Amino acid sequence: MALVNVCNVVALDNPTKFTNPFQFEITFECLQELEDDLEWKVLYVGSAESSDHDQVLDEVMVGPVPVGLNKFVLQADAANPELIPKDSLIGVTVVLVTCSYREQEFVRIGYYVNNEIPNYDPEQGPLPDPLPLDQVVRTILADKPRVTRFPITWSQEQAQQEQEQQQKEQSDVNMMEEEDGIKAAPAASSPAVGIDGNSNIVSPPPQQEMMQVE
Repeated sequence: MALVNVCNVVALDNPTKFTNPFQFEITFECLQELEDDLEWKVLYVGSAESSDHDQVLDEVMVGPVPVGLNKFVLQADAANPELIPKDSLIGVTVVLVTCSYREQEFVRIGYYVNNEIPNYDPEQGPLPDPLPLDQVVRTILADKPRVTRFPITWSQEQAQQEQEQQQKEQSDVNMMEEEDGIKAAPAASSPAVGIDGNSNIVSPPPQQEMMQVE
């Protein structure tokens, strides 16, 4: 069970200029006292072609976190245009808000972002070079977030319980394999009895049966 649940995220100052900072008002619930802080991160996808252009805009440690509902504003600088390919400055991209605990990401909230120059008509010709960034408007499509949650280990006690459970499951698997090996072992054949040249009954030497358990 997750000890922290994100209840709501609001994109503030939206739409805004490309050069203005990102602002997200985040409301989350903490169900139990945490031993460490939460790490919140804002990541901007600079190009759909390669993750080499992704930018971590900010990383913030939040804590100690009280039990109950919590609200704060996560602010991050605008993306650095010099790290974005020119053909990716205008158009649709993605910004991610993530939260981690003890370097384990447990929630990721993704938004589509549209960057455009108002009243620009592509039929009038190519975009000016250099691009006038003060004219570019950034719009976060805040009504269509994509939320992904990941199971993590929240405490040492939980880690120990998970380890014990894994050991028990492995022990059960080994026991089943041993039982299957015993059942699959071939039955010993009855010793053959022969008669030698003097008409004496001769018993064969004792057989040594070897059973292999997988």
